[in-house]
Amino acid sequence: MRWRPPPEKSSPYITRAGFDRLKVELADLWKARREVVAALSAAAAEGDRSENAEYIYRKKQLREMDRRIRYLSKRLDVLKPVDRPPGDPERVFFGARVEVEAEDGSISRYHIVGADEIATSREAISVDSPVARALLGKRLDEEVSIATPAGERSLLIVAIDYEGV
Repeated sequence: MRWRPPPEKSSPYITRAGFDRLKVELADLWKARREVVAALSAAAAEGDRSENAEYIYRKKQLREMDRRIRYLSKRLDVLKPVDRPPGDPERVFFGARVEVEAEDGSISRYHIVGADEIATSREAISVDSPVARALLGKRLDEEVSIATPAGERSLLIVAIDYEGV
């Protein structure tokens, strides 16, 4: 196995809805785990485990569930849910839905959320992403410059909304 440096720590912030989703996922995993353990026990009772596909599958499934349960248990202890809008709604902070206009006139929408909830929406970007870092703290109608692999990109903030925060 090749050595890899440890990954950067992600931000501990998460929206209240994202935090609640992770808690529900953890509870569901614990319930499903009981069923998998019962199925694993039944498969183990059938005899030779080395050629028992059901046993091998259930062991793998249990390992994956345990890995996710362990991760969620540790992560939920560290996460800090953000459930109210900031004092200055004219600036971009965590939880903001930001609409930006590129130099070519195209419009993009971003929802700045925690790293643990970026898969829940097409517009969601992690607060740790380069785009979010560039937007944080900026005001409405302010121009932001972002370094991309294709070169420097300029965006104009045209709307900021904290609906649902």
